[in-house]
Amino acid sequence: MRKLKLGLPKGSLQQSTMELFSKAGINVSPSDRSYFPSSDDRELDIMLVRSQEMPVYVERGVFDLGITGYDWILENNSSVKQVCELVYGKTGYKPVRWVLAVPEGSKIKSAKDLRGKSIATEVVNITKNYLRGKKVKADVEFSWGATEAKAGYLVDAIVELTETGSSLKANKLKVIDEVLASTTRLIACKKSYADPWKRKKIENIAILLKGALSAQGMVGIKMNIREGNLNKIMNILPALKKPTVSRLTIKGWVALEVILNEESLKRIIPELKRAGAEGIIEYPLNKLIL
Repeated sequence: MRKLKLGLPKGSLQQSTMELFSKAGINVSPSDRSYFPSSDDRELDIMLVRSQEMPVYVERGVFDLGITGYDWILENNSSVKQVCELVYGKTGYKPVRWVLAVPEGSKIKSAKDLRGKSIATEVVNITKNYLRGKKVKADVEFSWGATEAKAGYLVDAIVELTETGSSLKANKLKVIDEVLASTTRLIACKKSYADPWKRKKIENIAILLKGALSAQGMVGIKMNIREGNLNKIMNILPALKKPTVSRLTIKGWVALEVILNEESLKRIIPELKRAGAEGIIEYPLNKLIL
């Protein structure tokens, strides 16, 4: 049996990635003591690796397919096939940001004020490219951790990853610019992507993962309505596309099915009931293939 070597992120993205794969119909079972999770897809050979290292191993062909951030592709200058964008993270479904931050009382107001100053960060190459674009020369040093604590003490500024900004505020830091917005990417080894069997397998996984993300926050609803109330019901529903309408065996009645944003249901369901909808059923979605 042929196998696809898949690298999944170890660390902050691990739990959300496992949940995403589960919604996509690929159940991955991690072990606390092992870097080699099992899966119910026998064609997958999976290993957990830090996102920072993933693009390097995918480029070399150690993995056929991997999940990492756009930031780490740029930082490693990796030549990989970006199969698709997967907008999810540790705390939510939105991009993360690498920001330039300084202590709240700092006189540094913009990147231009960093000439001759020192900056600590985990993304040295990204930061140097950013400064080059601003035509600013500054010392950029790699940070092994606790980067937020170094600002104002060991260095003048930092470039740090943030999703909510709460940690920066807790450390009394202010953001003076955004260096890079990054999203999670499904990446493939270019040689592997050229193989017909592997490419089809990769594309199948991409379709399922994107479908699972598209279904996030969405639900399906079904209802029965009199044909005379159809126009009133249609005006209430903010559907992705026109609802599916099918005739019932009872004369003058139809069944309607549509996909909606879950947040809108608390307002819409009472309106549907008042407009004559009956037998309203709400059901969750695991995947929405657009």
